[in-house]
Amino acid sequence: MNVVLLGATRGTGRALARLLAARGDRLFLLGRHPEELTASARDLEVRAGTAAGAIGTAPCDLLDPASAAPALDAAFAALGRVDAVIVTAGLFATQEALEADPALTRRVLEADFSGTVLFCEAARERLLAQGGGTLCVFSSVAGERGRKPVVLYGAAKAGLSRYLEGLDHRFHARGLRVICVKPGFIRTSMTEGLPEPPFAADPERVARDVLRGLARGRPVVWTPPVWRWVMLVIRLLPRALMRRLGF
Repeated sequence: MNVVLLGATRGTGRALARLLAARGDRLFLLGRHPEELTASARDLEVRAGTAAGAIGTAPCDLLDPASAAPALDAAFAALGRVDAVIVTAGLFATQEALEADPALTRRVLEADFSGTVLFCEAARERLLAQGGGTLCVFSSVAGERGRKPVVLYGAAKAGLSRYLEGLDHRFHARGLRVICVKPGFIRTSMTEGLPEPPFAADPERVARDVLRGLARGRPVVWTPPVWRWVMLVIRLLPRALMRRLGF
């Protein structure tokens, strides 16, 4: 496949990019830091055994919506037809940190909801213009129910999940395949030092689940899959009980 990745320099995005490169997919990387993009591209080229410069890069920042269009234009021009645009980028902070810092709250809400939506709109336009393709975006199980530890982060992810579902309904008949990835706790630099809940996963495990989801074309990918059933139970809990619980 020809794949555009936003967020491939760290964590799960990096693990996913390495799997794609290893199987021979053509990649184009987008991200905030040009030096990290270049280093990631060279790493992937070595792993895939391709020539230096085979993987293109362009700057793109979810906190700067104007950066989406030129970055995507560069990617589409380099790859020709794009089979998939994958978005793993986003921000995370604990509820306590967000409550203490309104500026941080604004950045997280913008990056994880409005910035991601605006990027997806730009990607959607370009995928539809070529006749279709896949838009695969990371949301979170945190968006499945309002919960004490993730009030603000969960709200952003809830909005993103609903947007992706609506996008799937609206444009599926025109060839746009939308995949919403809903991971649980992932062991990355963003979660380092936090108490680890049950069913925590490494980036490599999540990346493998996403690849299987892409192959199967399912609109929602739960990773690890057990979260589908965990969140089903949590969604069914009465509000009065949720008020007493700490998760």
